[in-house]
Amino acid sequence: MKIIDLTLPLYTGMPVYPGDPEASVELIQTIPKEGWNMRRLEISSHDGTHVNAQVHGVENGKTLDNYPLERFYGHARIYSSSVPIRSNEGIVFRDRNISKEIAEEIKTVRPRFVGLSSTYEVDVDIERDLLQADIILFERLTNVEQLPDEFDFYGMPLNIREGDGSPVRAFAVVGQA
Repeated sequence: MKIIDLTLPLYTGMPVYPGDPEASVELIQTIPKEGWNMRRLEISSHDGTHVNAQVHGVENGKTLDNYPLERFYGHARIYSSSVPIRSNEGIVFRDRNISKEIAEEIKTVRPRFVGLSSTYEVDVDIERDLLQADIILFERLTNVEQLPDEFDFYGMPLNIREGDGSPVRAFAVVGQA
């Protein structure tokens, strides 16, 4: 069994969506002064590797706490135009962005979830369209070039009450234990 980390690190000055506030990870207590180290995180729910809930782009849409944890993991495969998208598995885009044509197929087939490489930024209209269709969308996945064609994907969000999205620790499990 091999685990591939698909998560971007969180740090002060990390890249954020243009116009969003800068992320900050600040050391606020130290072992010499307070007896332990502690950092304060100031990030948006869509900084770094994250998942979007429907309410991110849909008025009165589902919030994070409306989804069971089962929606955030499962068998997945790398998108290929030569392999049909399946409703019982996730699809991760490694080498291309999500086009309008592919988004229509996604809305029709309704895969378990969709993931997009950090190399690409999903088009705002396509993102809103997928959210309207209640498609779970993971963004800014890293190390996707290390993924085989099929794997088990995990991307658990924080338990944010009425959350519109959340940073996730995303990873893939390849092979059997």
